[in-house]
Amino acid sequence: MATIRQLRGRWQAMVRKKGTIPRCRSFDRRADAVAWATQLEAEADRVGMVGDARLAHRVTLADVLLRYRDQCSLGKRGAQSERARLAAIARDPIGQLTLAKLSSSAVASYRDARLAEVTSATVVRELSVMQTAIQTASQEWGIPLPRNPIATVRRPVVRNDRKRRLHPGEEARLLDAATAARSYWIASLIAFAIETGMRRSELLALTWSDVDLASRVAVVRESKNGESREVPLSLRAVQIAATLRRNQGAHGERKTDHGDRLFPVGASAVRSAFERVRTRAGASDLRFHDLRREGITRLIERGLNLIEASSVSGHRDLRMLKRYVVPNRTAILAKLDRCAPPLPGPIPGYVIARTPKS
Repeated sequence: MATIRQLRGRWQAMVRKKGTIPRCRSFDRRADAVAWATQLEAEADRVGMVGDARLAHRVTLADVLLRYRDQCSLGKRGAQSERARLAAIARDPIGQLTLAKLSSSAVASYRDARLAEVTSATVVRELSVMQTAIQTASQEWGIPLPRNPIATVRRPVVRNDRKRRLHPGEEARLLDAATAARSYWIASLIAFAIETGMRRSELLALTWSDVDLASRVAVVRESKNGESREVPLSLRAVQIAATLRRNQGAHGERKTDHGDRLFPVGASAVRSAFERVRTRAGASDLRFHDLRREGITRLIERGLNLIEASSVSGHRDLRMLKRYVVPNRTAILAKLDRCAPPLPGPIPGYVIARTPKS
């Protein structure tokens, strides 16, 4: 691994390891060159090859982010958004700092400036991808860093808990507005989303070969967590799918770039159509993802336990599923009254108002 040679009156030590940049240094004495090479080889055996320390003074954060974008982001779920995020950070002034000058205080200043423009969740995602890119550069690209400056920066608190459910009468208004829309599929998409609790990406990826109306099941080939699952279809979901198929035939729907899908449209078309529908329905604060929360909560209200509901929703963590369940207070009170044992006697201090006789 190490080569010791005499060059221009001095002793040069060179340490090589496949896949990394060679380390080279000159000494006045051969013993010093041997000692340095021996120490470096020992470090390489213990923690891996130590790269050229000068690289950290030449390579900028933008160089690392763009290389990570081109070599590592491809093939990921959500690659398009991650690549755009990396390119945007690379254009920021912090991207022009070399890795040697990239300090935690500089990252903290970037964090604070971004918090004035975007949400906490966005900043957390940006810091996370920056940390991962620098870690990759240090561990795999031979750019030695004593520490990752992003790791010590405090992340902003993300408060994105959302409790929005459909209000009384809102579903009917939403479906009426969707039925009157130009996009014939939007009404079926909204109703199917509520009935199944599926994500928008999962709905748009469904093909007719994934849906068996006779067995009442829809197969999600790949979900957000990378796993497949079978979604049982209620009688209403089966009816919605059957109506959608008839409507596609009536509109002369053919296979397009989206394949033989239930909803042969892209995410941007759904976003635009849903915004128009919710405006007409007077539900401007409603998001499409709220339909998933509504659907999952209804599963619980119909009597499914958390394990059964998670098999339908695709949640691996019951704590995450709990965030989606927003029980209705009126329904809880009805269950309390229905399941309450008979009272042994009058409640002290509680007077029941009597209706006067006519």
